[in-house]
Amino acid sequence: MELLAVVCLCLLTWSGTTFAAGNGPDVIKMVVKEGDDAILPCSLSTRENIVQELFDWKRDGQKEVFMYDDGDQYNNGRTGQDEQFRGRVSHFPDQLQFGDASIVIRNTKVTDSGNYTCDFPRLQPIRRGLIELVVGASPKPSIITLNQTKDWALLQCEVQGASPKPQLQWQDSGGNMVPAKDPQVTDRGGSYDIILQTTVTKTDHYRCVATQEEINHQVHAETFVHLNGAAPKPSVTILEQTHDGVLLQCEVQGASPKPQLQWQDSGGNMVPAKDPQVTDRGGSYDIILQTTVTKTDHYRCVATQEEINHQVYAETLVNVTGEFFYLSTVYIQICLSFCC
Repeated sequence: MELLAVVCLCLLTWSGTTFAAGNGPDVIKMVVKEGDDAILPCSLSTRENIVQELFDWKRDGQKEVFMYDDGDQYNNGRTGQDEQFRGRVSHFPDQLQFGDASIVIRNTKVTDSGNYTCDFPRLQPIRRGLIELVVGASPKPSIITLNQTKDWALLQCEVQGASPKPQLQWQDSGGNMVPAKDPQVTDRGGSYDIILQTTVTKTDHYRCVATQEEINHQVHAETFVHLNGAAPKPSVTILEQTHDGVLLQCEVQGASPKPQLQWQDSGGNMVPAKDPQVTDRGGSYDIILQTTVTKTDHYRCVATQEEINHQVYAETLVNVTGEFFYLSTVYIQICLSFCC
């Protein structure tokens, strides 16, 4: 009789299988995230009934994980189980008749990582299965702004207690890698605290991505940085006036991110305008928007920056009475703040 490794798909992430030296049994490497359940497979290739047999699971050759002996086991009064596993390990009674001695460890912890053996000591020769279990912790990164001027911001990403060791990377909103300083890594006996800093010079959404390839896991945190004149004040001027109408111009300078401009009447209706004149100055924008109005009314030029949930406008009154036009400009700013 030989042991047959049973592939268990429940809540497992396979990272590969290694082999023991010589003619020993295969060593199956299994990786799960902390908090998930892990099924450790162990079955006889003959699929013979083991209801009346003895099998014993240990970790690292010492800690008693689970023992079954002809119906007697740790969950029904048997003593000797290591405190670490008490109440978290069980077998599959309905599978014993098929030679299946697999167990499940529930709510796994990083400290459950180790080498597990499944032994049938009464069988000759003794049969043994070997499992290497890796339990990974995947905390979400935290982001803080350490320093900021109108031209740049120093960002810091930190991950604490991660296992296995993650790779950290800063990315912009397009998913492009942002250059960063060398990471600061602290090894706490198999779990890791990592700090990664970067300096950014453009208004954008930035994310810190933590990747743990061994457990096929990725998590990120995101922050928004706005630099170089976001929320500019629009200026409204009268360029030309005739008996038939008034040509108005709205101008925004040094805006970042790029705003959308729109003319509106007092009822909030859009007023048709010419195509905007846009000048890109390396990430900040100068924009001019012109319109011709023919009625006495309050008109406003609205600048909207959706990326930072911000809107600002300037308003003017045009009074059309024959050849007389009266123009007064009032500046009103609305800053819309939204909960993240």
